[in-house]
Amino acid sequence: MLNRTLLMPSLSASLFYKEIDLLQPISFDKVFKFEKFNSLCSGFVRLGRYSDLLNQTQVLEMQKGSGRKWTLERDMEQLIQYSRDPFDQHEVIRIVGKNPFLWQDHWPVKDYASVFECLVWVDEIAKEADRVVSKIKTIGKEASGETDRSLSRPLPYVAVHMRIEIDWMIHCKNVEQRLNTNQICSSKKEIMERVGKLKNTVGLETPVVVYLAVADKLLNDSSILEGWEKGFLPYEKKKLGVDGIYRKYPYLIQSAIDYEVCSRADIFVGNSFSTFSSLIVLERTQKMIRMGVSSSSVCRTYLRWPSYAYNIAGESNGPMKWITNMSDASLQAVSYGTSHLSC
Repeated sequence: MLNRTLLMPSLSASLFYKEIDLLQPISFDKVFKFEKFNSLCSGFVRLGRYSDLLNQTQVLEMQKGSGRKWTLERDMEQLIQYSRDPFDQHEVIRIVGKNPFLWQDHWPVKDYASVFECLVWVDEIAKEADRVVSKIKTIGKEASGETDRSLSRPLPYVAVHMRIEIDWMIHCKNVEQRLNTNQICSSKKEIMERVGKLKNTVGLETPVVVYLAVADKLLNDSSILEGWEKGFLPYEKKKLGVDGIYRKYPYLIQSAIDYEVCSRADIFVGNSFSTFSSLIVLERTQKMIRMGVSSSSVCRTYLRWPSYAYNIAGESNGPMKWITNMSDASLQAVSYGTSHLSC
């Protein structure tokens, strides 16, 4: 609407529990390929660098409202106003305020998903994720007894976004109280029991490696590897032998590597009220659509990259099958969580 370039943002971790280090903001181009983004998103959104500005001091601030009272109509009206004289004379417009640009509910999911199509990891993050996935698959191959290299069929692994860390437990308890529900927080025991049900509900063959994506620095429970269903082989970073890879990076990059490992998993199980989990399911739904499955039939066919939510009871009290509704007119489910998981 403003016919302007978006100055490259910095990315930062958002945590309720602040007592950990390495939370400094990171430049966008340290995480995603800058030029690739502009190439893939050409005609939709374009990023620019601050170093390209002629004058970095004369900035016009555009005050946005906050919350649901700031309507789509008011947003659009103000954007049109600021695209005209005299506002358009300023080289830089800074949009400020709480939830400053187009309150999230204004965005339809398909438009939001278009931006994710343009995000490509920098080589370093992609290579580190390759190393972690390779380690998972090697262990899975050994566990299944396939030691002959000629038997190199792809071996499945399950990734579980095990949200039981300190920051999440503070957050989910508050949200449960606010929404008057008990479907958000999941105990370690409930997660293990529901993931274990996949052996019967989807015929998951065992033994199978279960990668536990968990923020080690925020975890108070050292027993997450104990009590799993027979045939489920749980691994976190330390047991997998990849903790050294993660320790090299700040929290945000660690999350990026885990995101990619979860995204590539044959089966993903997460929490439907977690943005991290929701975005992984969104990406996995996009993968199916890129295979040629129409967005309207993706819920019926569901051939590849199945996802589940352990916080919602599904078939035989297992985790609920989870697909992103790409035709949804609101980002509510993706941004804030939901118990309605199918199209």
